[in-house]
Amino acid sequence: MELNDKGGYFDLAPTDLGENCRRDIVLELMDMDFEIEASHHEVAPGQHEIDFKYADAITTCDNIQTFKLAVKTIARKHGLHATFMPKPLFGVNGSGMHCNMSLFKGKTNAFYDESTPSQLSETAMHFLAGILDHAKAFTAITNPIVNSYKRLVPGYEAPVYIAWSLRNRSPLVRIPSSRKASTRIEVRSPDPSANPYLAMAALLAAGLDGVKRKLQAPEETDRNIYVMDEQELKDEGIEALPGSLKGALEELKADKVLVDALGEHAMEHFVEAKEIEWDMFRTQVHPWEREQYFQAY
Repeated sequence: MELNDKGGYFDLAPTDLGENCRRDIVLELMDMDFEIEASHHEVAPGQHEIDFKYADAITTCDNIQTFKLAVKTIARKHGLHATFMPKPLFGVNGSGMHCNMSLFKGKTNAFYDESTPSQLSETAMHFLAGILDHAKAFTAITNPIVNSYKRLVPGYEAPVYIAWSLRNRSPLVRIPSSRKASTRIEVRSPDPSANPYLAMAALLAAGLDGVKRKLQAPEETDRNIYVMDEQELKDEGIEALPGSLKGALEELKADKVLVDALGEHAMEHFVEAKEIEWDMFRTQVHPWEREQYFQAY
């Protein structure tokens, strides 16, 4: 695979060789009434980020699907192929689809409460607790392909551990600094291979279950979790996300809240398709295995 540049975070031309393509994507999206908030080169070579304004859940899911189609179409016009594969390259950052979420009562953000030290409301904290409580189970939905779990490894900015923080970027959930109408939680594990409609349904079901049951979130984690050893993680009560698609599917099937939220039809067909995918991967002989073992054995 040949990349179009070796640029890094916020690099500019001539290092960022995708700048013209990215600009055309932004202009095309604006013509389709997208409100673009940011556009820049990301950390990995050939990797880019474009952010558009939030909306209600269904509209956002529609926008994600339209966005993917526009990106791929404009990239092809520039002689490039745009991929939303979570981890296309070993040794560099993968591609995530961070989901920023908040609940509103009319025009009032139910996550904001200026009287608390963090300015997060009880509703926000219950919702956060629900996300953490169901994180292992919704991972099969938010990270639905074998390759997703090559991204969910320590050291490449993708979250692996079930924790939260107001400022630390190593946990699963971060609370962006904006408040009032912009108060929100950011779930950092989902990737762009996810079906956005299923992913948003699972995330909302998880958070709302926390609100319904008034779950209490654990203390925030301000340390870099990636440098904590197993005993420190155990002492802090920090668990990890599933390490494979197979493990994630088992967690999903055991979570009644998410199973009920997704419905029998979606669950049955999703799990069947993913178990077939896992079995195909499990029984395939990969180039890495031949490189490691062919001569040695």
